[in-house]
Amino acid sequence: MTSAALEILGLGLGILGWVGVILACGLPMWQVSAFIDVNIVVAQTIWEGLWMNCVVQSTGQMQCKVYDSILALPPEVQAGRALTVVVALLGLVALMVTVVGAQCTNCVRPGKMKSCIVIAGGAIYILCGVLVLVPLCWFANIVISDFYDPTVPPSKKREMGAALYIGWAATALLLFGGCLICCCSCSQRDETSFPVKYSAPRRPTSNGEYDKKNYV
Repeated sequence: MTSAALEILGLGLGILGWVGVILACGLPMWQVSAFIDVNIVVAQTIWEGLWMNCVVQSTGQMQCKVYDSILALPPEVQAGRALTVVVALLGLVALMVTVVGAQCTNCVRPGKMKSCIVIAGGAIYILCGVLVLVPLCWFANIVISDFYDPTVPPSKKREMGAALYIGWAATALLLFGGCLICCCSCSQRDETSFPVKYSAPRRPTSNGEYDKKNYV
């Protein structure tokens, strides 16, 4: 019963991480304007994401524009698009596989096959966490490198946006949820792998008494 509860907890964490990846993928706040000139009155804020860039005026008005050309995008944006979309699809596959093999469902007969299916679902969640970590770290490295590069003008410097932090939180949930699912399934398989031995019932002799060899 404890392993089943932990398995459900791991599945819930995996679903939250999957939703977080989708949210981070759609948000335009992967890179935001860096304000390092204290004497300049800021009139607008620039957000740059995987699918669009937005300009937020000081009055609160926001204008967003979808990128016109895919091939003209930087390589980190193209890789981020591809990996986040792949992770979104793999997260759906992991959800379906884990639900099919979960202890609380009857889609598959309990046994070794059921445990293997759950382990496969947990492994897919871990793979999702690793894949989505690539564009997040890539973007963070570019932002930090450009920020401390003296050749980059201040107007071109950027800071890490909220989408990166949401993506890192989603990655942690995916990795922890996948590991929890795999560990619970492995422990359950180890517990059920030992064969149960039954002793033969004692047979009485012809005179109604039990044979003495039953007591030796």
